[in-house]
Amino acid sequence: MSRIQQLSTSVVNKIAAGEVIERPASVVKELLENSLDALATRIEVDVVAGGSELLRIVDDGEGIHPDDLLLAVTSHATSKIRSADDLFDVQTMGFRGEALASVAEVSRLRIRTRTADQPHGMELNVDLGTVTPPRECGCPLGTQIEIRNLFENTPVRRKFLKTVSTEFGHISEQFARVALANPRLHMVLRHNDKPVYELPASEKPLDRLKLFFGSDLTNDLIPVESNHSGVRMWGYVGHPNNSKSSRKHQYLFLNGRWIQDRSLMYALTEAYRGLLMVGRQPVAFLFIELPPDRVDVNVHPTKIEVRFQDGQQLFRQLLSMIRTTFLGLDLQSQLRVPVNATANGGGLLSGFAPPVSRPMERQRELTNDFANFMTNRIGDGASPARIDAPWGGSPNLPEPSVTGHSNNAAPATKSDSPDGSGAEEEGAEAQEWQAEQSQGTYVPRSEEQAGNQGPLPNEQATDAVATTNNFTPSFRAMQIHDCYLVVETPEGITVIDQHALHERIMYEYLRERVLAGAVESQRLLVPQPVEVTAKEASLLLEQTESLNKVGLGVEDFGNGTLLVSRYPAMLRRVDLQELVRDLIETLDGAGTNGVQTSARRDILEELLHMMSCKAAVKAGQRLSQEEIDSLLVQRHLIHDAHHCPHGRPTALSLSRMELDRQFGRLG
Repeated sequence: MSRIQQLSTSVVNKIAAGEVIERPASVVKELLENSLDALATRIEVDVVAGGSELLRIVDDGEGIHPDDLLLAVTSHATSKIRSADDLFDVQTMGFRGEALASVAEVSRLRIRTRTADQPHGMELNVDLGTVTPPRECGCPLGTQIEIRNLFENTPVRRKFLKTVSTEFGHISEQFARVALANPRLHMVLRHNDKPVYELPASEKPLDRLKLFFGSDLTNDLIPVESNHSGVRMWGYVGHPNNSKSSRKHQYLFLNGRWIQDRSLMYALTEAYRGLLMVGRQPVAFLFIELPPDRVDVNVHPTKIEVRFQDGQQLFRQLLSMIRTTFLGLDLQSQLRVPVNATANGGGLLSGFAPPVSRPMERQRELTNDFANFMTNRIGDGASPARIDAPWGGSPNLPEPSVTGHSNNAAPATKSDSPDGSGAEEEGAEAQEWQAEQSQGTYVPRSEEQAGNQGPLPNEQATDAVATTNNFTPSFRAMQIHDCYLVVETPEGITVIDQHALHERIMYEYLRERVLAGAVESQRLLVPQPVEVTAKEASLLLEQTESLNKVGLGVEDFGNGTLLVSRYPAMLRRVDLQELVRDLIETLDGAGTNGVQTSARRDILEELLHMMSCKAAVKAGQRLSQEEIDSLLVQRHLIHDAHHCPHGRPTALSLSRMELDRQFGRLG
């Protein structure tokens, strides 16, 4: 039987090195944090062979006192904390006292340092854990640390290092995180004696962002800021057009420290829900400042994960900050012609321009024109004509036609419950979902938020239809390829995807009806059977409550058969068998993507997306001029006319100035 024995200091330090020092980039992170704590104003980092041969960090900070030099390479020796209680009020970057001791155990370490009150510096050498007594040396104020032959005495760890370029890439990323969090710090990075970054101190964070990511990205950033209950959040987020395929361009800093936090990253994703295509990620550089006693930074050896005292409050604050900012912006995509297109004989429209603020007066003008037109028509006793798409009713509340399935249709009813009753119960459930939506995707619109853009969804101001029989809008439009609408605007021209825009209109219409418990459904005189597998039937029947909310009644008939008793009246020509099978695929896909079937909000969102897509006009469908004008009027009366529910842009704009420049009309 093996006897219990105490591990030697060398073994303990090697174990600690395995936790803290994963690769050369880990060493750079720890030493940069030490330089920050030493109040350095300039830091230089030299790297040779991806850090496996040499890492040198030089700063002009306070230095290490000669009496503390040996303690600096002793395990769990630190000047940052005195008692366990100090762990809950940490205001420095490094505090655990593990980094230098761990590095010294697996490399050849040399420290040169001098404090302001010393006439000369001190040098300390540690070779693979063996300490040589300090000696005097000449050196400037600050600290210089060299690490050679990292993992020399741990060949297994050295064996698992990646290529030189990969390891240097990790070092460069750690360098960037510190540089972004400290723009007032002059920083230099060199690899194999070649300069990689020379970052002068700057008072503007955007200047540093531009040096790392270029002007194309930084010119497209939107500033955000929020102060609530002693917590300040600020930073920059990307325009929805400038999305990425991964989270590599998402940076989160807490009190100057780069961190990872799933909850806050999820809040960022939720803030962009409906603005980005599936699989795309937003760009964000966010900074959080809060009292140190409200966060525990000691839950991870490398301190990249933290525990907040009130994570839910931070989640809500971040979500609200971004969503509120977006409400005041025009997120319409802009067509941009490359600068050298004319010189090269080109002229292709590609890419996106930075977001511009749309004058709210223009939206109010269009809304007022439309309102006056509708008032005049109703006052004259005109009978509004219906058009083939479900655009009836007021601009925000189309009145669905119930003529579909005329051989098997009963009068339309609201989907308060499967039997048409239970409005109070359903209303309470709608409020519950609305509360969930307020935490996530749905932001209730008020008159102030919408810039007084016409009636709210629950205001039955008029039952008239948004048609334009006698209405001449202040824009000219035409349809091309039976897919796109080209619209003349005061600023230039806009190209609109008719399906994407109408899908957004129908999505907002249906969502607001669901929240109000007022989705109109068409009851069938004879329920329609749909044959499915047992698994598919179970999947659909589990969501009966959500299906009722969107106006679809489905019952189990047994033997692999479902009965559809009613369907949303807005889907007037829908193939019910196809609808049910698409619903099953949608629900099955939601589960595959990790969405829990019990998450009512996510399931309802999936259903709304699918149904609005079904109800919208399709690409390739010819529209009359009346339908075109109606669609364009409603574009200005919804919350977000810039993106379809799946995040695709609904329109691209090209300015008159850009047109004139391309055709040589500008001097």
